[in-house]
Amino acid sequence: MSNSLIKEKSPYLRQHAENPVDWLPWGEEAFYRAAREDKPVFLSIGYSTCHWCHVMAHESFEDEQVAALLNRYFISVKVDREERADVDSVYMKACQALTGSGGWPLTIIMTADKLPFFAGTYIPKNSRGGQLGLIPLLRAVAAKWARDRESLLNAAGEISSFLAREQPLSPSEPGEDKLKAAAAQLSAAYDKDYGGFGVAPKFPSPHDLLFLLRLSHFTGDKEQRQMVDNSLRQMYRGGIFDHFGGGFSRYSTDREWLAPHFEKTLYDNALLSFLYTEAWQDGHMALYREVAESTLDYCLRELKAESGGFYSAQDADSQGVEGAYYLFTPEEVNSVLGEEAGRHFCNCYDITDQGNFHGKSIPNLLLNTRWNFVPEGYDEYREKLRLYREQRLPLFTDEKILTAWNGLMLMALSRAAWAFNDRRYLLEARELAEFMGEKLFDGGRLKARLCGGELRFQAQLDDLAFYALGLLELYRADFEPEHIAAAQALAQEILENFADEKGGFFRSSREAEKLFIRPKEVYDGALPSGNSAAALLFEELFRLTGKELWREAAEKQLGYICSACARVPAGCAFGYLAMLRYVYGGRELVCALPSGELPESFKAVLGRYAPELTVLVKDPENGELLSRLTPFTADMQPQKGKAAYYICQNGACSLPLTEL
Repeated sequence: MSNSLIKEKSPYLRQHAENPVDWLPWGEEAFYRAAREDKPVFLSIGYSTCHWCHVMAHESFEDEQVAALLNRYFISVKVDREERADVDSVYMKACQALTGSGGWPLTIIMTADKLPFFAGTYIPKNSRGGQLGLIPLLRAVAAKWARDRESLLNAAGEISSFLAREQPLSPSEPGEDKLKAAAAQLSAAYDKDYGGFGVAPKFPSPHDLLFLLRLSHFTGDKEQRQMVDNSLRQMYRGGIFDHFGGGFSRYSTDREWLAPHFEKTLYDNALLSFLYTEAWQDGHMALYREVAESTLDYCLRELKAESGGFYSAQDADSQGVEGAYYLFTPEEVNSVLGEEAGRHFCNCYDITDQGNFHGKSIPNLLLNTRWNFVPEGYDEYREKLRLYREQRLPLFTDEKILTAWNGLMLMALSRAAWAFNDRRYLLEARELAEFMGEKLFDGGRLKARLCGGELRFQAQLDDLAFYALGLLELYRADFEPEHIAAAQALAQEILENFADEKGGFFRSSREAEKLFIRPKEVYDGALPSGNSAAALLFEELFRLTGKELWREAAEKQLGYICSACARVPAGCAFGYLAMLRYVYGGRELVCALPSGELPESFKAVLGRYAPELTVLVKDPENGELLSRLTPFTADMQPQKGKAAYYICQNGACSLPLTEL
């Protein structure tokens, strides 16, 4: 017998539609029923490719005994964290405040007024090892609700009041000291042996590495660059990278990057391909381009929707077994490649009879000391094994198209297009931008999610900011000023509908559903925060347009981030990207063309790694629009039928040059 989730489009919600639990989706009906029936609300938040979400579902939510307790004493609500990031943000804060940690599945018990009084993550069905089980927890809460409800309501009130309190911020100015403090904090957490930051579980943190990469360019600090290079190589060598099909898993369960939780998400692979591409630009190390292209090609092959846009993720589990899709034995490799080639291949990729993960092997290069990376000619072998793997086990794909994550993919494709001078990636980036402009707006308002033909949920801060950054990255690839115009419109909406008068920006717009607190995130997590992205967006718009509006917005946002991240400066590394040109200086290069053809000398400049440089191109076709968008270019013209170059710094531009 199906429950109400059968009517939903979210793949995660539909995974629970056949549970014996009488699940309801988040909405007015659920909380009206809770008030009418005088019951607490049991809220479970997760996502479709989450391994521990699957474990709790099979263990508890498919269990008749658990379902009987939930159906009798609670109103049960399921939320897909990826399409309701605002709801997840609010209740994750409650979990972190109560337990000191967070994660998914997120388990909340709360009042019909949406005020939480219990929070946890994965909970086993029965108590074990000192951990309270779900069944005794539900029984205890039901008894307390009946006999001592006042204590639960008081707890809910105290938690809500605590979360609603804002810590006073001391004024802080952007400066080199903030950049050095962030770099020092990352250096202290850096793993010299295996790269990356911290210990297990270890996340790739591409925005932290991107910050160090650009900072090392401005400062010339070789240690910062070494941290980046070692991390990029070690992540590639580990099992977190899919050596046969491309792309990265979400995180590693160990220091060495060997054993991941095997789910792959669009946002991780977009950010990592962007990072590897930019690292390739500074030094042209072939490995970085190989990894970037392999990761992008994985996304294009397995996550791109036929109708356009990119799906969210692929599952960690295959037929209920974690990682089964990615594991190999020597016998399987030999059956595909033959005995001799298979033996050499297994030796290269650490595929052994003993295995390194539950008796089978995650292909990796961590023990490979014979070759620097991989012998030439192995591409064909890897492709054969990828095709074999494709036929062996099905891999579930979450077919939500999320605006924010597609914005990151637009950034990645656009950067690869101009860095590698690859028209294939440029066409894909343009197609994605066109899809987003046509399919993700309803009545002129951007939405957060498209799934099963249903466009739903108001866009949030990261939707607008990541999408706008993607458009600006596309401008660098094709110099079409319409992208600047579209990015400005999105940034304007951020200023108008998301601003907090005390500084920074809320996650949700002032028109969004009211939760018991209005979520506001500053620190970067697995994804850069919307506030970090807004700082970078405003700074880039100022460099492109020269408009005071964006200069003031960038300075104000940088000041807010510096204040909010004073104790953990590395927590806003993505936002601190906007501070680099503010501190060390930036330049603008405008090329005024007599026709649309770019001179070879100008292409050579574009091929250099120069994050301090903002480039604009003006030609007879785009000149009128570009002049409106970037008023400082209005009088810039070609000289005597030749391309003219104007170099600008600190609001002043040089006389036109006809040679670079």
